[in-house]
Order: sequence, then C-alpha cells, then structure tokens
Amino acid sequence: MKVISGYLKGRNIEGYDIIGTRPTMNRLKESVFATIQDYVKDSIFLDLFAGTGNIGIEAISNGASFCYFVDNNRIAIDIIKKSVNKFDITNKCNLINKDYKNALNYFIENNITFDIIYIDPPYKMNCLDKIVNIILDNKLLKENGLIILEYNNFNNNINHNLEIIKNKKYGDKYITILKNN
Repeated sequence: MKVISGYLKGRNIEGYDIIGTRPTMNRLKESVFATIQDYVKDSIFLDLFAGTGNIGIEAISNGASFCYFVDNNRIAIDIIKKSVNKFDITNKCNLINKDYKNALNYFIENNITFDIIYIDPPYKMNCLDKIVNIILDNKLLKENGLIILEYNNFNNNINHNLEIIKNKKYGDKYITILKNN
C-alpha cells in the first residue's frame, strides 16, 4: 500500500494486514482525491475509522494542514504512529484511540470542526446515517465542507440536505461525497 499522490507519493504505508481492517483500494482512493483535490489544501481532515491511516496520510500528502486519525483498534493506532513518524508528519496529526461515539463527543466538547470527514466504518456496523446525523446536529462539518462515505450497501439510507458531489460504485464498494452548502 502506497501514497498515490502529493509530496509523499510512492512512500509505503504500514499495516495492510491489520486484522479487522480493509484498506481502501488505490483506484478508489485515486478517484476520491481527484474529486476532492480543490478542497484538500489547508483543510482540517478527519479520518474516522482510520485503520492504516491510508486516507488521512493521503490527505496530508495532498496539502491538508492537519488530520485527526480515529480508530478504536490500538494496533491500528500504533501502525499509524509508525507511518506518521516515518514520514515526519507528526506535527500535522492527532491520533485518537477511541470508538467513533467517544471521538465525536471529544470533538463536540472541544469545538473542533472539519473541512473534510472521511467515514469508512466496518460494514457490519450499519451506522453511517447515525454518524452523519451526529456530525450535522453538532455542526462538526464546516460550511462548504465535505463528508465522504465508503460503504458496501447502496441502500444505506443517507438522507440529508447535503449536495451529492459523487455517488459511485467501485467493485463491491460505494463512495458518496456530500457537500455542506
């Protein structure tokens, strides 16, 4: 698994074999970052359910000013820590070892908001709508900010007053990119 674009392009990312994670395919990642490239520079990025940190590292490589990596798996957080140390980007990261509910509460309590939020939970959790509701109800997404959803069930019932920028299937995965107007 490699960084596919930006100033870290070609660097290897650790952790492709972490039990309980499924790293995002390069083709899907490339398509997402091509779509959001105008939003990434200087953004505050949230990689929720970060796994290997693949997405957040890609965001930093493409100009995000800061990324919060959230994962409940201590092994995943340790692997992300290795990668960010190796890439010398620790000053652009905050690694949070919490479940998504506790992490979102932390952001709410500390008035932390985001330009881009990438949400890729374990598919069996079926929690995307709940997470988007928490984000919107608590104004964690800035105006003109993006929410990127990665999931495997096209009928995920994401019903919000957000503009759909992209909704596409890649193999057995779907990506929906929503904009907060």
